[in-house]
Amino acid sequence: MNTNHSQAFLALGDPTRQLLMERLAKRPMPVGKLAAGLSISRPAVSQHLKVLHNAGLVTVQQEGTRNIYHIDPRGVEAMRTYLDRFWDRALAAFKRAAEEDME
Repeated sequence: MNTNHSQAFLALGDPTRQLLMERLAKRPMPVGKLAAGLSISRPAVSQHLKVLHNAGLVTVQQEGTRNIYHIDPRGVEAMRTYLDRFWDRALAAFKRAAEEDME
């Protein structure tokens, strides 16, 4: 498993994987429940989950014969840490611009 933010952002570039993450944000689920109502096959959902897993965004736990997928907070945290750097820089730039306007 990898928590590299670059792989995570690439994985989330696909709308189906975004939808799977949104479903998993509500609760952990097996492939069958994740695939319910989607216009793609269950094997295709499994392939998308594999991409999310390889990107460090989901974990899988075997319960009997089912694989239960969970969001991996470490992968989400890696993305957030990366974006926070830009947020901090943007706020600092905004503060400087506001201070310059007041002079």
